[in-house]
Amino acid sequence: MRVSLSWLQDLVQVNEPADQLGERLSMAGFEVEELEDLSLLAQGVVVGEVVACERHPNADKLSVCRVNVGAEQTLQIVCGAKNVRAGIHVPVAMVGAVLPAVNLTIKAGELRGVSSEGMICSLSELGQTSDVDGIAILEDLLAMAPAPGEPVAPSLGLNDSVLELAITANRPDGLSMTGIAREVAALTGAPLSLPESSAPSNMQTLATDQQSKASMQAGGLYGLTEVKNVDGSSRSPQWLQQRLTRAGVKPVNAVVDITNLVMLEQGQPLHAFDADALESLCGAEIRAKDFGLRQARERELFKGLDGREIELDPRVQVVTCRDRAVAVAGVMGSAESGVCDNTRRIWLESALFTPASVRNGSRATGQRTDASSRYEKGLPREITLLAAGRALTLFREMLDAELGETWVCSAEQRDDPVVTLRRKSLHRLLGPLESTDSDGQPEQLADAQVEACLAALGCELSPAADGWKVVVPPSRRMDLLREVDLIEEVARLVGFDRFQSQLPDPLQPGQLTLMQQAERRLRQRLSASGLQEITTLSLTGADDADPNRIAISNPLLAETSHLRTALWLEHLQVCQRNLQASQPGCWVFEIGHVFRSDGAAINQEARLSGVICGDRRLSRWQSSGKPEPLNYFDARGVLTTVLNSFGIEAQDRRLTDDARLHPGRAASVVVEGRPLGCFGQLHPALCESHELPAETYLFDLELTRLLEAATRSNRWSPQFKPYSTLPSSERDLAMVVPRSLAAGELLQAIRKAGKPLLESVELIDRFEGGQLGSDSCSQAFRLRYRGKDSTLTDDMIQPVHEKVRLALVKQFQVELRS
Repeated sequence: MRVSLSWLQDLVQVNEPADQLGERLSMAGFEVEELEDLSLLAQGVVVGEVVACERHPNADKLSVCRVNVGAEQTLQIVCGAKNVRAGIHVPVAMVGAVLPAVNLTIKAGELRGVSSEGMICSLSELGQTSDVDGIAILEDLLAMAPAPGEPVAPSLGLNDSVLELAITANRPDGLSMTGIAREVAALTGAPLSLPESSAPSNMQTLATDQQSKASMQAGGLYGLTEVKNVDGSSRSPQWLQQRLTRAGVKPVNAVVDITNLVMLEQGQPLHAFDADALESLCGAEIRAKDFGLRQARERELFKGLDGREIELDPRVQVVTCRDRAVAVAGVMGSAESGVCDNTRRIWLESALFTPASVRNGSRATGQRTDASSRYEKGLPREITLLAAGRALTLFREMLDAELGETWVCSAEQRDDPVVTLRRKSLHRLLGPLESTDSDGQPEQLADAQVEACLAALGCELSPAADGWKVVVPPSRRMDLLREVDLIEEVARLVGFDRFQSQLPDPLQPGQLTLMQQAERRLRQRLSASGLQEITTLSLTGADDADPNRIAISNPLLAETSHLRTALWLEHLQVCQRNLQASQPGCWVFEIGHVFRSDGAAINQEARLSGVICGDRRLSRWQSSGKPEPLNYFDARGVLTTVLNSFGIEAQDRRLTDDARLHPGRAASVVVEGRPLGCFGQLHPALCESHELPAETYLFDLELTRLLEAATRSNRWSPQFKPYSTLPSSERDLAMVVPRSLAAGELLQAIRKAGKPLLESVELIDRFEGGQLGSDSCSQAFRLRYRGKDSTLTDDMIQPVHEKVRLALVKQFQVELRS
């Protein structure tokens, strides 16, 4: 938002320099992005009177002028403008002047053998817009030309500064001069002098078709006024054009300029339709009831005021006249219905469109205008007809226009919202002021100061038992919705720097929980084992193979329309893409959430999942550059290494009913007696469908239970055990067992029965075939015994060893071989 300081001074008393005002606005939330001093555009430029004008002796298109600039001697200036003549007043750039608009420094010199002591300027050379091809003639621009020698800047309105403010989404009132004026008044306490504006006095209810009526009422309000006896070819007065130019809006004609002026002043966009052009397009007399709102049809053609022809779609809301699209609602009017030099009658539209409909229309058409940017942030309903009344007043005063009736279609007016502001909440959030009272105690914000701040914003306050009932003015109802919003405004106007800091007492450093620390260590140790961490989207597309995916209600894309129920599917696609990119392997893992629905609620679960596929990165030096596919046990050893680093001993149980995994090479990972997840070789069908090698392994574990097991006190806190100085004694134990019996179950039984002398046990041999049956195998274990206080003798070891043998026979019916 570009704010002209001279225009702002007409609305509120400003006694501060532009830089100080900009600093105050920045501290209040309206950041000043740029401060432009317009006086620099005409520094060194004075008023000159052309006393004489003769043709250049050596050039047909040049003139030699004698110019009076208020000095004792007139200046000789060579000028190439066609409209230069004697007896006119012009802006003259003196020698040494710098013109930033054209990046030119004026120097004395010669043009075709004739000396020139300055330059007669055009408006464009002074950074102003102009329709005149030539120099600026002050008699055409001003009611009375200034005396020669006076600075030209005040006469052309260049004794001004422009503040370019960054307006945040929650402050749509900042997109109007009246909104900025109210903000300055609230910050400085200066009096306001806003222009009088009132709704049109002669209003009628607009009757239209049901579809248009529903769309108009859904938008909030739609108003139309017929204005006659206007001249589309007339130009706005200089002061109005200057205000538009300062705000970055190009002047067009008097009708359009008035609607743009009201938009900049009040913040409410307006649009003027050429009534005669509409009747020519529709082939019939146009009345207010012929206007309507609807969604555009598929591939409906529309040519905007910018001359660009576009195809619309049903996302775009259009304003229609006899069902013909004449404007994209809140964005831009059509070229056919726009005001031109032949315009004599207009329909003035003042409407309140919903932010969502304007945003969709702007995005679908690729057009973002001053009007759409205001609608998208939201506008108060109350300003819509007030802005129309302000524009109609200007039409009558400036163009002597004839005003007709105003037709309005609107939803039912709601009661003014009331926000409760509790005194206790305000003091709890803001705390005491930096200043102290007479007793040296921190001073609390007084009620009178709170009331003064809110009253400065235009709020109406009434006392309540524990605070105030506050009615927010219409211009701020898009922002001040809750109690905390009012408290923020009070703090902003008082000054955030005036309040004491409120830090927790005592100050304690934050720290990660044990679960968070364990998760970090888990990520580090998986990475150290050769896996790379990845992150995939929790939103995915629909999949017929996975009907349990949960659809979301408002997806942006079909590819992100469902919540995922597993991590491993994305991991297989990652591996597929890496191998297709000629990578030797892909070892990845992810810690993420999956979602499941039980009908009544959607549950979120944290999982650790990963895939080991192909060679480990940078490991072929171990095999002289030859690929070595990983076998099942090597891959399982990677996961075992990570779990063992946390002191977790996991057991594998045969798994045959998991459709993801090879039925003969899969295991359920058991920790603390309960299944934690699974590990196994990927099913051949999945390997084929994803173009992955057969030696691809997948693991999928429940993260929360894994972290709980890792953070148990006996595992998380290392315990020192002195090295024993006593010798150990080893015994081997061989037995014939069913092939389906896992060695882990035997190891667990041996550890339990061998307490307290058994120090360790390990599987040293497994044999199949020979004289053993097809369903049997031989397993041999090495048991290590060690005493705590003395060296063990055979008499001390034998009873414990026998206890182990008997426990195995009783529990598993093994056939002992040693």
